[in-house]
Amino acid sequence: MSQTNKLKIFNDPIYGFIGTPNELIFNLIAHPYFQRLRRISQMGLSYLVYPGAHHTRFHHALGSMYLMQRAIHILKYKDVAITEEEENGLLCAILLHDIGHGPFSHALEHSLIPDFSHEQISLLFMEQLNEAFDGQLEMGLQIFKGEHPKKYLNQLVSSQLDMDRLDYLKRDSFYTGVAEGNISAERLLTMLNVADNELVVEEKGLYPVEKFLMARRFMYWQVYLHKTSLVAEVLLIKLMQRAKQLVEQGKDLGGSAALMLFLRNTYGSFGKDHLEQFAHLDDVDILSALKEWKHHDDFILSDLSKRLLNRELLKVKLKDKPIHQDKLEQKKTWVKTNYPIEDSEVGYYVFDGEISNQAYNTAHQNIHILTKNGKLVDVAKASDHFSLKALSKKVVKYYVCYPKASV
Repeated sequence: MSQTNKLKIFNDPIYGFIGTPNELIFNLIAHPYFQRLRRISQMGLSYLVYPGAHHTRFHHALGSMYLMQRAIHILKYKDVAITEEEENGLLCAILLHDIGHGPFSHALEHSLIPDFSHEQISLLFMEQLNEAFDGQLEMGLQIFKGEHPKKYLNQLVSSQLDMDRLDYLKRDSFYTGVAEGNISAERLLTMLNVADNELVVEEKGLYPVEKFLMARRFMYWQVYLHKTSLVAEVLLIKLMQRAKQLVEQGKDLGGSAALMLFLRNTYGSFGKDHLEQFAHLDDVDILSALKEWKHHDDFILSDLSKRLLNRELLKVKLKDKPIHQDKLEQKKTWVKTNYPIEDSEVGYYVFDGEISNQAYNTAHQNIHILTKNGKLVDVAKASDHFSLKALSKKVVKYYVCYPKASV
């Protein structure tokens, strides 16, 4: 009898035991590209607000794969056509969907590598892994890129009701302690079906979908767009901008080889060699750099590093209307008077911007309810909940940040 040591289980605090369904999945999880996700924070710098939010992209990827296994089982039970090859492709696609995230997830997206999103880098990683595993990820790549003729396969991976969103809402709610985001993922999965080549929700699942969309709205305002997390992440972006500026001037900063490569921005087109360097980059590189940079003789680099390490952040205010520029100028004048910086550098300490929240987008990959008479109705129209219709409208808020001492 053949034996394998590649069928493992992970004890997850959300779902319990998560198993590796086959050797390919085990080998993908064991690969250094995927193991790197253990060192990538799922929620960026949100732990500065919610101390428990130290979970990683590794946790999230495994959780998303577990939900995909459940969704496949339920859909096949309802006689939805999913072959064994397609099932394996779905598991590969959802397992690797976030493998392209950089340090602190969304916090530094487009900062270290300006012209590439994490989805594009995820695709590059998947193509590289496909070569390494002799083409076993072809189906997963086809599904991930939305090229498979069965539209519902891609929707399970990427849509407004995909396994990614179901996991991160429930997981982030658990680790932050924000109960409003705790959705019933199992109930939603049970209500999934396929009609007209599209992933749909059966009519009796309308209320769980409503709760899911409301939970998404609450989590964005209370957690993902929390003003303290916001100012911390913007400060980290500005810190990287300063580091790049100093590197361009020939200043010696100190930092890992991978971090310095992307700070120099000399890589041109993002190729295979650069992907290998990116695979060595994680939260540890950034934190170790901050610990070194806090002693640098550049005031801005040193000061911003200390602020992030010691949680001595800027003051941040959220407004319903754009910030009056006169007030902004007053803060800038204070900074120029009290900090040893040039006029052109004031933007590191006084800045404004906007954030938006749209829990449901009626113009893109709609969530359709399958009525008992076989019709497909958009969830916003099927619901009698007034708030659900309001969730389809983008809400914009404006923020301003400045040193607390300038108040």
